[in-house]
Amino acid sequence: MAEDVNPGELETADELIAERRVQKPGETPETMTSWQRPITAFIDVLNLWVGRLTCLLLIPLIFVMVFEVVSRTLFGTLTDWGMNDLAIRIGLGPTLWSYDISRMLGGVLFMFAAGYALLRGVHIRADFLFRSWSPKTQATVDATLYLAFYFPAMLFFFWTAADFWLDAFEKRERAMDTTWAPILWPARIAMPIGAFLLILQGIAELFRAFDQMGKQRERLFVRVLPIYLVALAAVFFATFYPDLVPFDDWWETVAGGGPLSLQKPTIGLLMLAAMLFSIFVGFPISFTLIFLAFTFGAWGSGSAVTFFLMTLQVNSTMLDDQLVAVPLFIFMGILMEQAGLMERLFKAVQLMMSRTRGALFIAVLFVSTIFAAATGIVGASVTILGIMAARTMNKSGYDVRLAAGTITAGGTLGILIPPSIMLIVMGPVLEIPVTDLFRAAIIPGILLAVLYMIYALGRCWINPSLGPILPADEQPETSPYYLIEVVAVVSAIIVLGWLIAAGAAGSLAFFPLAGLVIPLVWLGVMFGIYRWTRANRPGGFYFSDLWYEFFMGLVPPTILIAFALGSILAGWATPAEASACGALGAVVLSLAYRKLTFERFYDALIKTLEITVLIMFLVAASNFFGAVFSNLGTPKMLTELLLSMEFSVALMLIFVMALVFLLGWPLEWVPIVLIIVPILVPLLEQLGVNLLWFAILVAVNLQTAWLSPPVALSAYFLKGVVPEWDLKDIYLGMMQFMVIQLLGLVLIFLLPGFVLWLPDWLSAAGAKPFFSYVGYVTPGN
Repeated sequence: MAEDVNPGELETADELIAERRVQKPGETPETMTSWQRPITAFIDVLNLWVGRLTCLLLIPLIFVMVFEVVSRTLFGTLTDWGMNDLAIRIGLGPTLWSYDISRMLGGVLFMFAAGYALLRGVHIRADFLFRSWSPKTQATVDATLYLAFYFPAMLFFFWTAADFWLDAFEKRERAMDTTWAPILWPARIAMPIGAFLLILQGIAELFRAFDQMGKQRERLFVRVLPIYLVALAAVFFATFYPDLVPFDDWWETVAGGGPLSLQKPTIGLLMLAAMLFSIFVGFPISFTLIFLAFTFGAWGSGSAVTFFLMTLQVNSTMLDDQLVAVPLFIFMGILMEQAGLMERLFKAVQLMMSRTRGALFIAVLFVSTIFAAATGIVGASVTILGIMAARTMNKSGYDVRLAAGTITAGGTLGILIPPSIMLIVMGPVLEIPVTDLFRAAIIPGILLAVLYMIYALGRCWINPSLGPILPADEQPETSPYYLIEVVAVVSAIIVLGWLIAAGAAGSLAFFPLAGLVIPLVWLGVMFGIYRWTRANRPGGFYFSDLWYEFFMGLVPPTILIAFALGSILAGWATPAEASACGALGAVVLSLAYRKLTFERFYDALIKTLEITVLIMFLVAASNFFGAVFSNLGTPKMLTELLLSMEFSVALMLIFVMALVFLLGWPLEWVPIVLIIVPILVPLLEQLGVNLLWFAILVAVNLQTAWLSPPVALSAYFLKGVVPEWDLKDIYLGMMQFMVIQLLGLVLIFLLPGFVLWLPDWLSAAGAKPFFSYVGYVTPGN
């Protein structure tokens, strides 16, 4: 059960997680009823060890995918050299098994650890109202909803998943979408096991709720439990064994022709209303969606269809090859954060711009933009940026509100700039290749970063006291030709960037692996010139020490990110394959910087598992909910209703964006992307809206979720590391930049070329002139 958020205790990997328990797994409050304590402790320890062991599956997942990439690449290289026989003889080439093994490992990863995630409080809830209640009220509501929602949903889930697995086991069912055709039951067994572990952990959570509500209320619940168990058993047998309990006959008598006999689309509307109400009550969203989908699906379409949709959607989520990239990019980001590269780069940029007003604003936004491509983890970015910048900003007399807004806005760039976890999740929802979403998001991400910087520096230009020049004792020692240093370094970086981009696009293919070798040679040239000027100082010119720190902080992660992202954009590797290579590269980079210990490596694995379960379990639950909702025919009815209003396409899109913006205040991006956006898709398709453009509009819009009270966990992360800043000032600072986000959203709406030009330019068809996209709304235009 959730407790009030203590900003100082939020972890950098918390992301959307607001629940953390004081007791360690296995520890129980002394006030808990004596017979409940050993049961709770046993369940906690069981799920703890399941989670600890499950996170280790990330290691073979990375190995399998990297092996595939290396094998395929070496095979292509040897073939180009005319050495086909050697390549075949040593077993190189595209592997048949890696694709299936990788997606099965990804599916097992989040299903096995579902109970561990509940133990750790990693299932998201919209608890901004929940937090305002007293602990006893919270516990009472939690216990009630566990009994009403959680246990029926998990029991049905377990039984249906077990039957689904048993059927696959008995028939030796194989995957039909690959030539390798692996047997499916070893992966599918994760579904009933995960559901069973969730049921067990639910019992422990119920006992905790009993303890926190007080003995008087607990006695009332305990008295009701026997009646509840009998009722639950009756519903269970009526659903799965109707011959024993003829519930259908009774239901027909009550509902047939009566007030409960409604048209299916109307039932879907009631389902949607119940979902919104239940979410805002504050119970974990995943379990709420599963229960509501079971209940309203059985009411409108029958239990058989509903159970089929449940197993189909969960199985599809487990075997989705695009979603395998989620844990790997998260792991890559956490490792790079642990390597301390952000601190090194921030300090160097701060010193570079030390003679400029607002230098720390520039440093924050520059570093956050670079690392947005490495860590799509907003909590980590905001926390580290706050630790690095806030103290220096305070010492230098920077404006608190502008500083807080810059840090939190810069931290949110990670959910838009590729490889964004949000875009990976959004791809299957909109049925758009993740590669296209990555291509489309690059320019809007850079646009927002530039708008943030223009705003911060503009404010400093108007009022220099907001971001004064750093004190002289904090400015670095430089050569007499500092301007030449800056021009030379910036020019060298531009050349490096061009070489990396050209290598990723294949323009440097003068010899095998030239796209990698030539940028590395240029790095060697840059470093050689740096060392030579330091040793000889021609005419008194030399490169300052700060440039070494700058390069060591910027170049290694940039190369890793550029080649991982570049391989996706160029079509050389799938997002999942690139994420695996990026994860391995992050391990190597952390080792090279001597930052990787066994403890840190394992900590990265376990944090990755937690965030992965948070996202993936909600994806599965949302897909199930959406499938039932669609089967009821409600999206079609809503589409016809909205189309009957005869609004223009632009006006309809403005209405949709306003809806997403308003929902972004109380909700995070995950439920909006997975629940609200699929409801809108039929309308958008009917209007002929370009879904790629729409996806980026939604992505930019959803950044407001991190900057808009009352949820806005960014504020809590920042407050946690800068306790001297008032929460009111942090909120006011964030809202300034939320207005900048809305300006960016308007620009992208009016000028679709910001989104569509780069994907078209990278495609075979080629891009139109930028401004020819103005007014582009439908593919026919």
